[in-house]
Parts: sequence; structure tokens; C-alpha cells
Amino acid sequence: MSFRVVRSSKFRHVYGTALKREQCYDNIRVSKSSWDSTFCAVNTKFLAIIVESAGGGAFIVLPHNKVGRINADHPLVGGHKGPVLDIAWCPHNDNVIASGSEDCVVKIWQIPDGGLSRTLTEPVVDLLYHQRRVGLVLWHPSALNVLLSAGSDNQVVIWNVGTGEVLVHISCHPDIVYSACWNWDGSKLVTTCKDKKIRIINPRTGEVESEAPCHDGSKATRAIFLRHGLIFTTG
Repeated sequence: MSFRVVRSSKFRHVYGTALKREQCYDNIRVSKSSWDSTFCAVNTKFLAIIVESAGGGAFIVLPHNKVGRINADHPLVGGHKGPVLDIAWCPHNDNVIASGSEDCVVKIWQIPDGGLSRTLTEPVVDLLYHQRRVGLVLWHPSALNVLLSAGSDNQVVIWNVGTGEVLVHISCHPDIVYSACWNWDGSKLVTTCKDKKIRIINPRTGEVESEAPCHDGSKATRAIFLRHGLIFTTG
């Protein structure tokens, strides 16, 4: 006589309830070109989603209360010449968002209060340095107007967004950077790379403080700083 042992869980009788369709965001053509990152970003005012777009790259920005079916002709943020790969809201200004694209450019956008009434094609500033597609954009958690970008050229760049200048150029990675994360006060940076190593970097100098093998698998690895200096990785 055989039997199965079922592990008891306090969640075994918990079931989720889906929202009604009119309470969801509907009819959005989500992009299939995003990097190994989130295809959407949210803050206290807006939801931004990278979408399919002819003739370049674009993302849609919606106020939280604009739910239901979204019109196919809804205004977009659409100034990139290639697919948008990553987006990130500024933590210090809810109307400012950064985007990185296959066109090798990082763009900074100012979203009007209430959302877009027409398609936005003129950014506040273009950040030009990368020689290949930019797959990662990440704002500094505490310093104003400081943004990190990383691309397929294996370069990590820290920008002064206010002036459009490069503050620090980090070129210690021999292959594509899979992920990057600031620690809680922005004094350190952790990255994972296709070479299967994890690195802790001083973002002021660009120097590698330590590096070690991470996950052995061939899939993309990711790492984040936890609050007390510990690092959590997946791979």
C-alpha cells in the first residue's frame, strides 16, 4: 500500500480573486523586446509599460485611476529609434522617468501631471556614451540626478542627469552586465555578469572592492542588496 505525504501549509486553502476586467489595464500591447528586466515601472502617480511600437521604441504612461480598455491610439512616450529595453522612475520626482533602448541612447522624460495628452517625442536630455544597446537604467537611491546605465558594450556608466555628463565610467566587466543594484544609501554597487561573477564596486571611483563566483548556470543571474548589507542572488 503506497501513500503520498502532503506537506501541510497554512496557505493551502487560500485562493486569489481576480479583479474585474474594468478594474484592470486592458488592450496594452506589451513589448516582447525588453531586456532581462521588468517591462513595467510604477510610482505613486503613474504606471509605465514598454509597448510594441512601429518605427522605433515606445512606452505608455497611465495614471493609476485610468483603468479599463486603453484606446489603441493612446499617447505614448516615443522618441527612441529602437525598442525600449528598460525604464525607471526617478525616486525624487514622480514626473521624471528614464529609458534605455537598442538605439544606444538613455533618455530622460518629464511626464505632465495627469498623464499624457499627446505623444511625447522630445526628452529633457539625451545621455550619449554607450556603443551598443542599453538594457539597464537605475536611479541612485539618495543622490539627486544620479543615474546608472549598463549595456551590451559591457560598460557601466554613472551619469549626472542635470548636466548630461558622465560622472564615473566602470569597465571592469569582461561580458554583458546582467543586473546592478545600489545598496540602501548608494555607497556601494553590486553587479552580476555573464562571466558568472558577482562584483561589489565603489561607485565613486569605479574600483572593484571584491568579486567572487556566483551561480554556475548559463541563465542570467541577478543580485540585490538587502537592508543590512547582505546580498541576495538568483541564478
